[in-house]
Amino acid sequence: MSTRGVVHVHSSPTAVCPHVEWAVSGVLGTRVTLQWSAQPAVPGQLRAEFSWTGPVGSGGALAGALRAWPMLRFEVTEEPSSGVDGQRFCHVPGLGLWTGRMSANGDVLLGEDQLRTIVADGPAAKLAARISDALGEAWDAELEACRFAGDGAPVTWLHQVG
Repeated sequence: MSTRGVVHVHSSPTAVCPHVEWAVSGVLGTRVTLQWSAQPAVPGQLRAEFSWTGPVGSGGALAGALRAWPMLRFEVTEEPSSGVDGQRFCHVPGLGLWTGRMSANGDVLLGEDQLRTIVADGPAAKLAARISDALGEAWDAELEACRFAGDGAPVTWLHQVG
């Protein structure tokens, strides 16, 4: 089964950019060359984004490959497909990797077991903070300036071969 998604490398040191391309190439099984541009929100770093097509689970594989460089800020989305929820992965230095299931309109979905754990996992006074963590709000807050700075940037379209 095939799906598609988008990767936003919000910020990368110049020296890491070829490694990002190599990692993405390894996951998608085809040579990848990205169009890098300056990231005004993080001076001295570059950004790139690309759309991809591949087997279900490629989003997680891409996030796992990019996670090898803890200084990267990135987001990976995988659209829902037949019988499979969509997913979003966000990485921010200092926060690490967050992942969440996504609805067709982009809302984060929290399952009943997640909600039961959040409610049972400590004092009620910290409930709002635990829900915020489950929704990835800290990652969104950290990435928002980078997202805004990327408006109008070039996009590369990638398709898995074979």
